[in-house]
Amino acid sequence: MRSRDVTELVRDQRPLTLPPETPVHEAAAAMHARRVGAVLVVENDRLVGIFTGRDALRCLARKTGDACTLRDAMTPAPHSLSPGTPAMDALRAMHDMGVRHMPLVDEGRVVGIVSRYDFRAMEHAKLEEETGYFETIR
Repeated sequence: MRSRDVTELVRDQRPLTLPPETPVHEAAAAMHARRVGAVLVVENDRLVGIFTGRDALRCLARKTGDACTLRDAMTPAPHSLSPGTPAMDALRAMHDMGVRHMPLVDEGRVVGIVSRYDFRAMEHAKLEEETGYFETIR
């Protein structure tokens, strides 16, 4: 399998970005319209958080309704990757952190977002093989 980096996964991508003051219901509508699972929360062209479907559920569970903004519901200062990160390293990091989405940031600016669904079946199989190997030697 040819090694590739995350830039190949997000070529021609326009990630959904919104400011922190955006109401959660507007963010959820935008996610639904764009058919994406995450919003990158950006302030002054800098990534300040990530908002996913899981965050929306937490907001709804607190019954804050329309008063809830992305700033209230987002995961602040999310882990991110640089554009040159090898795809397998990105998949390993996402697996280890238990996340489905990881922002790509270059010098503080958002350049994309990678999702577990962006990886090839061969990359997922390699990760499963590695995980099985490490569990065996424990």
